Amino acid sequence: MNVYMDYAAATPLDPEVLAAMKPYFSDIFYNPSSPYAPAVKVRRDYEQAKSTIASIIGAKSGELTMTAGATESINLAFGAYEGHIVTTTIEHPAVISAAKLHDCTLVEVDPKGRVNLDDIEKAIRPDTWLVSVGLANSEIGTIQPISKIATVIEKTRADRLANNNKTPIYLHTDASQGAGQLDLHVARLGVDMMTLNAGKVYGPKQVGCLYAARSVRLKPQIVGGGQEAGLRSGTENVAGVIGMARAMTIAYERRDSEVRRLAELRDILQKALAEKFPDSVISGHPKHRLASHLHIAFPGIDGERLVFGLESRGVLVATGSACAANKGTRSHVLKAIGLEDSVADGSLRLTIGKHTTRQDIDDAIKAISEVVSSEAERTR
Repeated sequence: MNVYMDYAAATPLDPEVLAAMKPYFSDIFYNPSSPYAPAVKVRRDYEQAKSTIASIIGAKSGELTMTAGATESINLAFGAYEGHIVTTTIEHPAVISAAKLHDCTLVEVDPKGRVNLDDIEKAIRPDTWLVSVGLANSEIGTIQPISKIATVIEKTRADRLANNNKTPIYLHTDASQGAGQLDLHVARLGVDMMTLNAGKVYGPKQVGCLYAARSVRLKPQIVGGGQEAGLRSGTENVAGVIGMARAMTIAYERRDSEVRRLAELRDILQKALAEKFPDSVISGHPKHRLASHLHIAFPGIDGERLVFGLESRGVLVATGSACAANKGTRSHVLKAIGLEDSVADGSLRLTIGKHTTRQDIDDAIKAISEVVSSEAERTR
């Protein structure tokens, strides 16, 4: 038995994506900045891939800057201006770390992980230039009301205009975790900047992008040859961007049916574990939550022992985000939603994906039930 339930950390490369990328590793290897015909074709293919990504989110290719993943995208966004930044206490470490390089306010969330619009509005100061709220949380799966936050930003702009305050204000969202399950159309969301990550949608790792509306004046964080309109120097990752375009196309075309399938499997898993362990604690919003996510805690039990016990049975899960696990720290997300340490320390993040089957769910239920029961008996 080998059941993978950590899709929030990494997704396997889709074979269709790999097939699209392969020629650009060897046969069509030319530098897109070179002048001869084969290189010009590579340039065209690269720009077409950017256009494909842009069209999926309702943008123009010129509004995208390709990056080496989401973390670089976030740093590029946050480096645009100086001034005050508003974000939340449950953001990805890349967002919180980038915000803390500036004067920033971290807004608290409710016990389900949702941010309150009034709290966002109260946190905005006359010198606030950026509000950044993730589309969906990677640990508990809670989806944020981004389009409603956008109305707060619009109101702030109107108030500033009336008061002759010329400080711009923008809304950024890290949509890495929500891609493939949620609407990413930038106009419908009302965002000025959006971070995307190919590695979360069965595309290549270390490939991502930043969408920025033309009103945003980005500053390059990496200088050199002037690629990506001078915003991200370095020879273009042609194969990676081709792969991202294909991965996002597949995710977009299959989104509705896949979300329904994932939600059905997730609910079976949740119901079985909640019935088996009545004292378990499920985190995340019951309605506004990614279909792929189940965060469940078993109070008084060591989550890390659960992870290792499940691995020995062929079930791969996480206690939280891969970043937090790598540092060996308690999850800042679980602290922010108010979980007691005894509960948070016994938590598992179970995330499913396109290769998850009903048999996988049944196998996981059996293995988790056995391991949790064994650990509960051991600690008595």
